[in-house]
Amino acid sequence: MTTLHDKVASSVPTGLDRKESEVYRRLDPTRLPKHIAIIMDGNGRWAKRRHMPRVAGHRAGVTAVRSTVETAARIHIPALTLYAFSEENWKKRPKSEVGFLMGLLSRYLKAEVPTLNENNIRLEYIGRQQELPEDVQERMAWASEATARNSGMVLTLALNYSARSELVDAFRSMVNAAAQNGGIEHLQIDEEMVSRHLYTRHLPDPDLVVRTSGEMRLSNFLLWQLAYAEIYVTPTLWPDFRGLHLLEGIAEFQKRERRYGGLNHHEPNGDGRAAIAISAASEAKS
Repeated sequence: MTTLHDKVASSVPTGLDRKESEVYRRLDPTRLPKHIAIIMDGNGRWAKRRHMPRVAGHRAGVTAVRSTVETAARIHIPALTLYAFSEENWKKRPKSEVGFLMGLLSRYLKAEVPTLNENNIRLEYIGRQQELPEDVQERMAWASEATARNSGMVLTLALNYSARSELVDAFRSMVNAAAQNGGIEHLQIDEEMVSRHLYTRHLPDPDLVVRTSGEMRLSNFLLWQLAYAEIYVTPTLWPDFRGLHLLEGIAEFQKRERRYGGLNHHEPNGDGRAAIAISAASEAKS
């Protein structure tokens, strides 16, 4: 007997290659993440292993972005956020490297807008954009406007982004709003209010965060929003990452049981395991 899942799984989205299609057929299309966040790491190590300058790794990373974005759009992931450039990168990297990254970003936006439109992808940004070079800001605004009418996946680039700075900006925004609406003595802060003042207020919290290059840290990325996200770490360096790797991460995601601090279906109550352990310990002593 053919189930609904079998019918849905047999329908592979157009545009996937053979290997991607094989992985996709193992997925449950009804349980895809609604928002995937990716910490793109490993460009420098990729270049070093090939005895190339760091900028070569950044340049190669553009191909990974293109493959990942297109695959995510083809399987109808509603939102994809890429950690492209942190606030720490801006302050701590050599000026020559930062300058190259800004130029690379501008060239990427100019080259990729047609592809984004073909895939019905809307482009947005998070981070302190006002601190970026003016010409880069203008190119960013142009690309965002050029894709604003698209109704498919939302691609968000985190540029000059810091989660701690985002929280500082959110608190400032709440205080300013209160000062203009009755005074801060009436300010009542709860989780919902904080969420409404974050850069990502228009997006659902990520279900899945992917980190490339094998590093086990969040690197000041979406610290509030990732509270209950599933973490998938791959040793693959970012320039080698492709849509296939994204699908493999989703397959791992679908093996997890997401409980949000609650219980799974096999645990009747929160004290069950503790009671069993205490009972066993008491019997052992008697």
